[in-house]
Amino acid sequence: LQVLLVEKAGRRSLFLAGLMGMLVSAVAMTVGLVLLSQFAWMSYVSMVAIFLFVIFFEVGPGPIPWFIVAELFSQGPRPAAIAVAGFCNWACNFIVGMCFQYIADLCGPYVFAIFAALLLLFFLFAYFKVPETKGKSFEEIAAVFRRKKLSAKTMTELQDLRASEEA
Repeated sequence: LQVLLVEKAGRRSLFLAGLMGMLVSAVAMTVGLVLLSQFAWMSYVSMVAIFLFVIFFEVGPGPIPWFIVAELFSQGPRPAAIAVAGFCNWACNFIVGMCFQYIADLCGPYVFAIFAALLLLFFLFAYFKVPETKGKSFEEIAAVFRRKKLSAKTMTELQDLRASEEA
């Protein structure tokens, strides 16, 4: 099902939707935990938020990075890139698994606010830096990165020229 959804909606849009859904769910979990002592029904809000968090993860940030990593690299460096991505994935899972209880003890009901802040950063990074790879060849994707790099370099050169003209 995920493969059909990815081909229909696109990798980037699903990734961004998943990150935003996880962000909203993390905020809802935080609100639910903070207000739990005042309103007993907030436990249901927290449960729904957890289920939605998992659903949005499975729609976006769970599978999509594997699609994107495989499409961002040509045949030669692809295995190494996938190995690095896998290592980063499992290392972060290990760190979260080992540290979560300590962070939860330290932050109390605001523990998921940390996740919300990180998800906001991930969303912004993906929005501004991750290209859509659906239906594009490696060469087309590489051209997108070259254009971004070239435009940044051109802007720096233009600023240097303006500064030298003003001096």
